Amino acid sequence: MELSTTKTVKKTVPIRWGEKRRIFRNNLDMYMLLVPGLLFLVIFKYVPMYGIIIAFQDFNIFDGIMGSAWVGMENFIKLTHSDEFRQVFRNTLLISVYKIVLLFPLPILIALLLNEARRMWFKRTVQTIIYLPHFLSWVIISGLFVNILATSGGIVNQIITSLGGEPISFLLSNDWFRSVLVFTAGWKETGWNAIIFIAAIAGIDQDQYESAAMDGASRLQQMWYITIPGIMTTIVLIFILRIGGLLDAGTEQILTMYNPVVYETSDVIGTYVYRIGLGKMDYSFSTAVGLFNSVIGFILVISGNKLSKRYTGRSIW
Repeated sequence: MELSTTKTVKKTVPIRWGEKRRIFRNNLDMYMLLVPGLLFLVIFKYVPMYGIIIAFQDFNIFDGIMGSAWVGMENFIKLTHSDEFRQVFRNTLLISVYKIVLLFPLPILIALLLNEARRMWFKRTVQTIIYLPHFLSWVIISGLFVNILATSGGIVNQIITSLGGEPISFLLSNDWFRSVLVFTAGWKETGWNAIIFIAAIAGIDQDQYESAAMDGASRLQQMWYITIPGIMTTIVLIFILRIGGLLDAGTEQILTMYNPVVYETSDVIGTYVYRIGLGKMDYSFSTAVGLFNSVIGFILVISGNKLSKRYTGRSIW
């Protein structure tokens, strides 16, 4: 006896133009709310993109964009042959990879641990304490850590010398400066980033935990089989965004903390553009570097999303 199956194909009926106009009129007030955001996007995001053409010019500030000579890909050729830029590119990748590998799991771990806390006052107190540093500017934080890590009088070096060690110049040492960058970035942003995962955990159906507890699952098993899969979409989303920002190693942070002594290990693309563009007034070359950074970031986002979709089944789009 043969069994036959029929597959029902659901066809999408296109909305007619008249129906679209009716929907638009009925929701006109909602569409008007989009206008300020769209204007902001166009004025501050798309209009400035006109300045990209500086990367293909020998830009002169007095001649302006329209009067400056065109040089084609000369600035990009200069970029690829620059030993200084290769060092800057290497620094950017290293610092970003360190931050992703060491700092990306921390907010997830904190969110998982806080979710297991049963005392609400304890959970709220810890949340408040760990995300407060996010509201401090890097200028304040750099000043704070300059004093904490000072060779003479800094509390860290006082502890080291009291234990019989020699003072360490953390902010003047190429061996230590990247570690300081990673640590201060984690101290400032880990608590704030944990809020995203805490919110994702709060959206998990609590019936799943009750069913698992009735089946004899421990708290660790519930975390592994319910909580982590429940927030996996959020983890993938944040990770793809972090991959897209791989060449943004924290320009503001480094600008407020570094100095010429540690340029060798701390100068990144953002600070390099700042130094070359404003310091040496080489606007064309700095624009070429910035455009290179943006294109690579775009490629990383697309690639990260595609790989995530292939291997995990989850993606942004």
